Amino acid sequence: MRAAICDMVIVARLLNLTLVVPELDKTSFWADPSDFGDIFDVSHFIDSLRDEVRIIKRLPKKFSRKYGFQAFRMSPVSWSNEKYYLEQILPLFSKHKVVHFNRTDTRLANNGIQLDLQKLRCRVNFQGLKFTPEIETLGYKLVRILQDKGPFVALHLRYEMDMLAFSGCTHGCTVEEAEELKRLRLAMFEAEMYAYPWWREKEIMSEERRQQGLCPLTPEEATLVLQALGFDKETQIYIASGEIFGSERRLASLRAAFPHIVKKETILDPAELPQFQNHSSQMAALDFMVSVASNTFIPTYYGNMAKVVEGHRRYLGFKRSILPDRKKLVELLDLHQNGTLPWNDFALAVRQVHEKRMGQPFRRRIIPDKPKEEDYFYANPDECLCEGTKCEDLVGRRP
Repeated sequence: MRAAICDMVIVARLLNLTLVVPELDKTSFWADPSDFGDIFDVSHFIDSLRDEVRIIKRLPKKFSRKYGFQAFRMSPVSWSNEKYYLEQILPLFSKHKVVHFNRTDTRLANNGIQLDLQKLRCRVNFQGLKFTPEIETLGYKLVRILQDKGPFVALHLRYEMDMLAFSGCTHGCTVEEAEELKRLRLAMFEAEMYAYPWWREKEIMSEERRQQGLCPLTPEEATLVLQALGFDKETQIYIASGEIFGSERRLASLRAAFPHIVKKETILDPAELPQFQNHSSQMAALDFMVSVASNTFIPTYYGNMAKVVEGHRRYLGFKRSILPDRKKLVELLDLHQNGTLPWNDFALAVRQVHEKRMGQPFRRRIIPDKPKEEDYFYANPDECLCEGTKCEDLVGRRP
């Protein structure tokens, strides 16, 4: 959501257009009815970017449906550059006056964008997109409670129903749970919620995807990885996620190894959360704030939130983010669990694999014509990271 909003500000700035405060998708799996203003401070968003882009809260009446006006709806081509928007999109506004982009995810290229626009992407993300006072107040309270007890790890445990159904990953699930995920997957496909090639596959080879590193780590796998990385029973761990698939049964090993596990639901007074519950984006905003503030951030799946949190932590001084190499970890986990790799060797191998995956400075990896495979701008906006740190630290390329 944050990345898409930032990109649309850049498009508006590039084309010298007026941007209407974005509408949020209310038809996804999460069925979150939140509007932009329920998550972000609208006035701050408009005012903080006033010198760059004209942003209005809503369309003028003459362009509203109520008055019979029909905006032209379209989805920009993914990972597009400035030339595409100038030559293909800008002429549409002369003809239609208003263009409604109904898909805004990954619609702007990671690289090849002029420097001032790249820096504006950062300004929108790090300064323009401020959460509402209600979210910020509760988010800062969560952080304060955790910090009062000492350093803490934010574990983005992405073992949630939507992710498992989306990825087709069922490792560690019962037969009944695997069937439940398959039914959900088919229902989501029919609703056309996701547009990925493998989504159309009726049968997905879960174990094959796991071996390729395409599945989130299970809670049990995450437990072993955390222990191998040197975290002990005294480690305070905040679980940044929604409801874990399989509930407490799947968290048993994690809780046994790390007794000081907490979630927002266990830290806060029950009276403080109801206004945010049933609003998954607002709940995620709280997790985002805690993840950014944590001493160590560890995502079990390298998805959109993990990438944007990583980028935010880089911006704040390259705070430690341990980014699991899931493909290599699955290999090591299986060797250890089948008795081939003793614990000490397993732990050493895990630490060695992640020595250069701790959020250190490096230049973004660029792969021409393969934007999905190269480094994501919002995970490592290196154009914006020299201010406040030593630029010479950023000479290396991705290890």
